[in-house]
Amino acid sequence: MRKKIIFLTLAATLSSNQSITFAADAYPSRPIRVITAVGPGGTADIFLRTLGEELTRRWGQPIVVEPHPGGNFVIGGRACAEAPADGHTLCMLSGETLAYNMFLFKSLPYDPEKNFVPITNFFFTTTAVVVNAALNVKTLDELAALARAKPKTLAYVAPSIPQRVFFDKFNRERGTDLVGIPFRGGAEAVAGVLSGSTPVAFFGLASFLPYLRDGKMNGLLVDGAARPPLVPEIATLAETGYRDNLTRVYYGLVAPAGVAASIVHRLREEIADIMSVPGFRQRNLIERALEPIANTPEEFARFLQQDRLLSQQVVREAGLQPQ
Repeated sequence: MRKKIIFLTLAATLSSNQSITFAADAYPSRPIRVITAVGPGGTADIFLRTLGEELTRRWGQPIVVEPHPGGNFVIGGRACAEAPADGHTLCMLSGETLAYNMFLFKSLPYDPEKNFVPITNFFFTTTAVVVNAALNVKTLDELAALARAKPKTLAYVAPSIPQRVFFDKFNRERGTDLVGIPFRGGAEAVAGVLSGSTPVAFFGLASFLPYLRDGKMNGLLVDGAARPPLVPEIATLAETGYRDNLTRVYYGLVAPAGVAASIVHRLREEIADIMSVPGFRQRNLIERALEPIANTPEEFARFLQQDRLLSQQVVREAGLQPQ
């Protein structure tokens, strides 16, 4: 009887392993949709569509991007959490959905820690503080002096919690009153800086590169650990003396909880392979001021744990209360 039980257990294990292998070998068997929490046309959206074209060439299956913007990135998170866990629905989500919202809302229609399986972090977005060149300022000190000299006249745009927290701290410590203005995307942010209606921005560097190069804007700082090769003349946040916590902007790929591990690892391997191609890496990441990551699912999971701890700390230090 014991031999029979052992045989059946072994047979079940072999069958399970064969099923997992088959799941990866047969994947994908139909078009893949990728849910995002951002609108079309931005840097992250463009990268995803370009990556999708490469995956389509390899797999012969379309990659369909499905934007779910709005609601402080909650709408996209909910859509992802409610999607089937068959590997044919994936999600590109940012730190707001995966970390910050846990500490900004009393309740969420998804659980960031339980509803998603990490696949890989695509990249960090290099963000920069830029100003309309007509302000004639090139440092944070000069910006603070101008804001104090002309109170209630300067407005800024910042898309993410960390960048807005930066300006809150700037106002408190410098005795300024820069005002954050809502906006609907990168194009609107650029237009606001150029027109002078919102002459200050803390936003993705890629959106401002042409205007920095032709002198219509001045860059005051970037948030990376090192000066980006595209604009080596702009100082890093650390070089300006900023020592407080400030999380980076990133976009990662996750899947609804329950997706097969074999599919998760195959996805990551294909994506890492594409992102390692020098031409693709240069055109679609480096030249767009994106810092390539493409880490493993395990590394991404560990990063998310640390990012959530840091996000909680940033929210607490900013005095933000869950709504």
